[in-house]
Amino acid sequence: MAEMQGLMERLERAVGRLELLSAESHLSPGDCGEMNGVNGGVAPSVEAFDKLMKSMVAEFLEKSRTLAGDVETQAEMVHSAFQAQRAFLLMASQYQQPQENDVAALLKPISEKIQEIQTFRERNRGSAMFNHLSAVSESIPALGWIAVSPKPGPYVKEMNDAATFYTNRVLKDYKHSDLRHVDWVKSYLNIWSELQAYIKEHHTTGLTWNKTGPVASTTAALSALSLGPGLPPPPPPPPPGPPPFFENEGRKEESSPSRSALFAQLNQGEAITKGLRHVTDEQKIYKNPSLRAQGGQTPSPTKSHSPGPKSPQSRSPQKHAPVFELEGKKWRVEYQEDKNDLVISETELKQVAYIFKCNKSTLQMKGKINSITIDNCTKFGLVFDNVVGIVEVINSKDIQMQVMGRVPTISINKTEGCHIYLSEDALDCEIVSAKSSEMNILIPQDGDYREFPVPEQFKTAWDGSKLVTEPAEIMA
Repeated sequence: MAEMQGLMERLERAVGRLELLSAESHLSPGDCGEMNGVNGGVAPSVEAFDKLMKSMVAEFLEKSRTLAGDVETQAEMVHSAFQAQRAFLLMASQYQQPQENDVAALLKPISEKIQEIQTFRERNRGSAMFNHLSAVSESIPALGWIAVSPKPGPYVKEMNDAATFYTNRVLKDYKHSDLRHVDWVKSYLNIWSELQAYIKEHHTTGLTWNKTGPVASTTAALSALSLGPGLPPPPPPPPPGPPPFFENEGRKEESSPSRSALFAQLNQGEAITKGLRHVTDEQKIYKNPSLRAQGGQTPSPTKSHSPGPKSPQSRSPQKHAPVFELEGKKWRVEYQEDKNDLVISETELKQVAYIFKCNKSTLQMKGKINSITIDNCTKFGLVFDNVVGIVEVINSKDIQMQVMGRVPTISINKTEGCHIYLSEDALDCEIVSAKSSEMNILIPQDGDYREFPVPEQFKTAWDGSKLVTEPAEIMA
């Protein structure tokens, strides 16, 4: 009876083991254990990234679709970039970290996605949603955190701060007219906030690679990147075939005539210098000042120099057709060259002006307008009556601006050389500057203007409770 009981227990264990094997054979490809030494399951860090994509990225995509147009198109590119990053994180969870050269090659798909988003913005500068496109374009390099160590989280925050410069514009333009844009801004900024939290939990000091899997090579890792989410890695390559058989293998390599001649020259000993050409004093640089003036080049009497291939001429910059038109509520003044008679005489309070890549030109704006933006201009002059919002100068050089009426705020960012002439009514104007130099404000006094420089250098000190920053006084 005891033997029968033992036999029954052994049969039950065998049946249980067979059931377990049968269940494993029916698992989906994404639930596999290990294959080829690579863990086919999804790591917790990848699962957390999937949650971020299904929540924040999906919400941003939904809000962008409600705005449609260029915003929706760019949002699809953002979604594609996050998919590329998800594939990279999946690869990192399965392979050990490769050499730096291989890592750079593996980052190329993500880099191309980032470049695509930024190029789309540059090609659509005339878009009514340009601030939306700029917010995404300026911050999407945050996806490069996977190559940053030891603090990838602060890097993402820095990119997020770059986006707020443009999202604040969107909020200012639409917070009282169309709340869909406000929701869009919130959904986009939430992506980077959640990404910072994700990095802090799973990749605090840098991207975490698999510690036990095979070392990632360019070929193997790229094959993993090409797989969809949850798919196992490909099977190993077949074993190499037998080495090819050469009929002349084993024969002693015959010495060529050129090799024999080379050894014969080397075996001459001291006689080898007899073939050298004598250099006269006229051909010596240190004895002939005229050769030094020519850069030391002297023609050889025995060898003629044939001109080398000419380097291809650099392409001239592409010429754009000048633009001077009212598009909806936006005045577009773009690519103007040597134009000093530009005048906009009919303006409305709801209109804005965007001035882009104008060179050696002057524009006069009459009446009252909502806002003015000067972007990528050089040696440009602007005269305007009244602005109810803000005048912004971005990425420009040698700008002169004269206020005839009133303006509450003037912003100067990434600009070299900006001279602002204020009127009596505009003395309460606030000047906000960042990353700029050679800024001067001219104040009317006694029928003339007195120039005051805007500080560029600051000193910061700890007063016991907080940091105190004030302009540095430089004594001449």
